[in-house]
Amino acid sequence: MSAPLNVNYLDCIQACQKCLLDCKVCLTKMAGMESMNDCPWCCIQCIEVLEASIGLMAADSKFAAEHCALCAKVCDYCAEQCAEHDHDHCQRCAESCRECAEECRKMAA
Repeated sequence: MSAPLNVNYLDCIQACQKCLLDCKVCLTKMAGMESMNDCPWCCIQCIEVLEASIGLMAADSKFAAEHCALCAKVCDYCAEQCAEHDHDHCQRCAESCRECAEECRKMAA
């Protein structure tokens, strides 16, 4: 029988999941479009780190907090890049990234 999910991770996992979806939407919508900055490249990096963070928290890994600190940095970077675009999907992605970074910083503390 597996251990139940650590409830201390719930808010962060939910923020990461929302951010993951918004990054995937942003990446899909930006595919083939010109960009003056690192969007959608930042979304690819964000998706990778979010998936790992979710997995580590779900596993109650001793490395979850450390990884959440990295996740916050990547989310901050992605938020900066996407916020520079006027597209609704980029603005949603930026907002999700900011919220996720905040939750990840709480986990890392």
